[in-house]
Amino acid sequence: MRDKKIALIGAGNVAHHLAPALLKAGVNLCQVYSRTIESARELGIKTGITYTSDVLAIYPDCDIYIFCVSDDALLSLFKSIRINRNALILHTSGSLPLQIFKNLAERYGVLYPLQTFSRKRALNFNEIPLCIEGSDEKVLREIRVLAGLLSERVEEISSEKRKTLHLAAVFANNFVNHFYGIAGKMLEKEELDFSLLRPLIFETAHKVMLLSPEQAQTGPARRGDEGILNMHKSLLKDEPKLLKLYTLISDSIRETIQKTAEAKVEPENKPMMLTLW
Repeated sequence: MRDKKIALIGAGNVAHHLAPALLKAGVNLCQVYSRTIESARELGIKTGITYTSDVLAIYPDCDIYIFCVSDDALLSLFKSIRINRNALILHTSGSLPLQIFKNLAERYGVLYPLQTFSRKRALNFNEIPLCIEGSDEKVLREIRVLAGLLSERVEEISSEKRKTLHLAAVFANNFVNHFYGIAGKMLEKEELDFSLLRPLIFETAHKVMLLSPEQAQTGPARRGDEGILNMHKSLLKDEPKLLKLYTLISDSIRETIQKTAEAKVEPENKPMMLTLW
């Protein structure tokens, strides 16, 4: 694997973390491409790897091409690149199916890192789960070897399950981060600093590492505290969208807690066991 020539197609957030991880793993990352020369140059300088923004200048003889581009741009970009037929083609998308490369390449697969990436935020790539798929068993073994050089956790996950995983990640990360933004704007109106919430945010994230989300759930909706719920709703009376969002989320929490409680209750009509002495 370390002798194979690898080209990284794309220079966004994922590529800015994947490229150094590939180099650290000792593989032969030989070129970085981006549609803009600025992005290509930034990642090229960061890694010391040859870079280009010209699709015709992408090396046609690489063994592996890893696409770290948006879902919408993937196919059109792939079709514009000269690639040898024996190359392994990988995408890093959480939502695109494996079969997107069917009839376009002979050897293809998925290398999806389940993480949120920001360029200036350092991460230990070795701890990031890598979800893999391959067009056949031989290809899958090859992808597993590459993934194993990058991360301690490699999981074979089908396209259908990966779509659900990606959806779950949106709820767990993107939506939660958006809620941080909403909370920040609320505090800003009262001239309060967002940093006041950081210890709470840290404890919330830490707690769910040790407990299930249901066990870690707290708050007025969890307790069924109608007084506080109504007070919060009155504070949001001039923000109809946020009021609707608050109500929907609170109702969802209450329904989840109720279902969990009901599941723990023994059925009333459960047959009695009699022991005869």
